[in-house]
Parts: sequence; structure tokens; C-alpha cells
Amino acid sequence: MQYGFYVNQTRCTGCFTCVVACRDWHDVPAGPASWIRVKTIEKGRYPDVFVAFLPVTCYHCRQPACVDACPAGAISKRDQDGVVTVDRELCLGSDKCQLCLEACPYDAPQFGPEQDATMQKCDLCLDRLAKGGKPVCVDACPMWALDAGPLEELEAKYGDVTDAEGFEYDAELGPSVIYKAKRDVKGLPTKKVFVTPRR
Repeated sequence: MQYGFYVNQTRCTGCFTCVVACRDWHDVPAGPASWIRVKTIEKGRYPDVFVAFLPVTCYHCRQPACVDACPAGAISKRDQDGVVTVDRELCLGSDKCQLCLEACPYDAPQFGPEQDATMQKCDLCLDRLAKGGKPVCVDACPMWALDAGPLEELEAKYGDVTDAEGFEYDAELGPSVIYKAKRDVKGLPTKKVFVTPRR
């Protein structure tokens, strides 16, 4: 079984409630590390403009590049649900190694500001999943733009679209995410792209 995310990009308003809820639930202090970020995509010029928002997190890939990249064996993929986890006690730290971050095209591995910070990232709220709940970002979203669960169930409910504005699906890695994408029907050129900082 593979767990993953569903993102309804047409509903996301860029309110950052998911970011705040995640930080609060996991006690992630203020700073560069954020287990979920929100990307803002702006296109065109007035009066022809297009804006979309994209929550960005760990996508618990079917073949995660970070697992193979880690020389300490600190990152693993769980057999029972496909969730990619990190053992921070085994992590070599940001001063010695950031190979996981270099390997991940989605910038999922996060490092705090402290010296030799160990890697941290989304674990799909395993504590909540164990009790039959949803990740805190899903429950916190006021626009019902997020869902999570077994990927087969999400695909049966929402379809199997794997591309969205601001997201590039890597078929080799197989990120466990599906979308309802917000489409730029006019094909406007990208003006600016903002991402909440990770450092």
C-alpha cells in the first residue's frame, strides 16, 4: 500500500494555514525549516493575469531519491504504507552532509538554523494516521484543498492527474500525489515565482 496526498489547486488560496498547523503540531520552531511550504505562481500582466498556489511537501515517492542518497541510512521507506521517514539520530547533520536535499527535486528535506542541524521533513503525521486520522494540514485547510490516504483510494475518488501549475512530475521517482490542477487557459508567460524560504 502507498499513502499519498491529493491537492485541489483550484481551491488553495495561499492562506498558509497548512504551514502554521504543521509547525504547531510538530513543534517546528520559526526559521528556515518548514515541512510544508506554499508556492505562489504569478503569470501575465494586468489585465491578463493568472495566479495559482501550490502546497509543497514530501511526496513520499515510490522510488525516493533521498533514501539512496543518504550515506548514513537515516532515511527509509515503510513497507506498510510507503511513508518515507528519517531517523534524526542517524543523520550526519547539515554541516557534514546535505545529500538528501541535493537528491530531492522537491526540496522536501529541511534543516533548521542551528549548527549541524539534522534533517527533518513531513512524515504524513504518522501519529495521527495510527489513530485513523488525517495529517494536520488536511484537517486544518479551511478550503478543503487537501486530502491524504491510500493512493488507490485517492485516485478512485479524485482521478489520477499528476501534473499541476508549478509542479513537475518525475516518473522515475513516482511522487505519491494527485491533483485537481488550476489551468492557465491563456498560456500566459510566467512573471514571478515565490516560494516560502527553506533556509
